[in-house]
Amino acid sequence: MKKTNAARLLDKHKIKYELVEYTFDENNLSATKVAAELGQNIEQVFKTLVLRGDKSGVFVAIVPGNAELNIKKAAKLSENKKAEMILMKELLPLTGYIRGGCTAIAMKKNYPTFIHESCLNFDFIFVSAGVRGTQIKIAPKDLIDFVKIRIGDLIDQ
Repeated sequence: MKKTNAARLLDKHKIKYELVEYTFDENNLSATKVAAELGQNIEQVFKTLVLRGDKSGVFVAIVPGNAELNIKKAAKLSENKKAEMILMKELLPLTGYIRGGCTAIAMKKNYPTFIHESCLNFDFIFVSAGVRGTQIKIAPKDLIDFVKIRIGDLIDQ
């Protein structure tokens, strides 16, 4: 299995994780599909979304795969009045990653990052390894501490 930049960075800092490969479908990059391919609980497969706030600029929200991001909650948590998803064409230039392979680990810049509090309900979660077809299985606390992620409510209940 080929190491990704995210995996190499975790190795460098001696963070425990596991790379897990899956077959991805170019026409269905949903977290639901990823969870099914992995045979894992969709609530433990997190998706990484990139937004732009009216005050802070670009920031990252990581939410469970079965949930919808509440943009108002994300804006408030990131100390913005308003926020919106970035345009898809901005994703690669801003983060270094493409849709379906975006991770908060080893982005081009250290953007403010937030994760939904439900991650703490699990011993491990899955996040993209930085390429389509590979996920990182990691303890949420390790991810939070390493990326300096803030925890909060980001989803519609």
